[in-house]
Amino acid sequence: MAEHTPIEWCDSAVNPVMGCDGCELWMPDRGVEHCYAGQIHKIRAGNPGYADAFLEPKTFAGRMAKAARWSDLRGKPRPGKPWLDGLPRLIFVSDMGDALSRDVPFEFLRDEVIGAARSAAGQRHVWMWLTKQPHRMAEFARWLADRPGARLAGDDTWPANLWAGTSLTEAKYKPRIRHLQAVPAAVRFLSVEPMIEDVGALDLGGIALVIVGGESGPAARPCSVPWLLNVKRQCEAAAVSFFCKQLGSVPRSLPTYAGDGSGMHLSDKKGGDWREWPEHLRVRQMPRPSP
Repeated sequence: MAEHTPIEWCDSAVNPVMGCDGCELWMPDRGVEHCYAGQIHKIRAGNPGYADAFLEPKTFAGRMAKAARWSDLRGKPRPGKPWLDGLPRLIFVSDMGDALSRDVPFEFLRDEVIGAARSAAGQRHVWMWLTKQPHRMAEFARWLADRPGARLAGDDTWPANLWAGTSLTEAKYKPRIRHLQAVPAAVRFLSVEPMIEDVGALDLGGIALVIVGGESGPAARPCSVPWLLNVKRQCEAAAVSFFCKQLGSVPRSLPTYAGDGSGMHLSDKKGGDWREWPEHLRVRQMPRPSP
């Protein structure tokens, strides 16, 4: 749990589940170890608060309820993150795992995630729930609505302050967007990070926000500025909020920016200081939910 996080597009982070089923960023048996959460678990797995092994997701009941009690940030300035000013506290759900991992019971997600978002304290915040398994999120939403007596009890609907998001890193993962569009959330968002290739045309129907960013870390793969600009142009055309988080540790420039069209030399190790970017990429927009 982190009441304060350096992640640019949120204020806080909470993990009802630590670890995940694995994804394109974490397949140790194939030599793929690009996930920062997986790397942290290589050091801390088995310690209190962590999964025993990253690929064995572990649930932690009560974390969401504790996060719901964090202070309300409406009307308070965010030093260093002025683009969040005027918004409720934005809480990233699942930065150290995937709560939609296949063995996590829907009953746990109902009690832990939905329960916290619906609670009196939780309604003061926006919860940004990110998964690489949006088909499971859509299935969970259907399960939530179809339970016997759910409608009569008034707990069959998806909370308006629970934003639904999915990640994609390459064009071949774009089918995740279709599954996300089936989730009945008031706000849906995409995290195109780390972007390791041009993702091409995106179906932005029903999408309110797209976050983009290059990969960081010692084994980071390059990210090209034109790839980011491609997504920015699509967001502008579709009236979708665009948020450029970082250029990554190995950014590749536009020829008109660095002169040779190859490497950009940035002092920030993850390319996250937007003062070093081309001006037309310095865009950090967020959807503005209804009061």
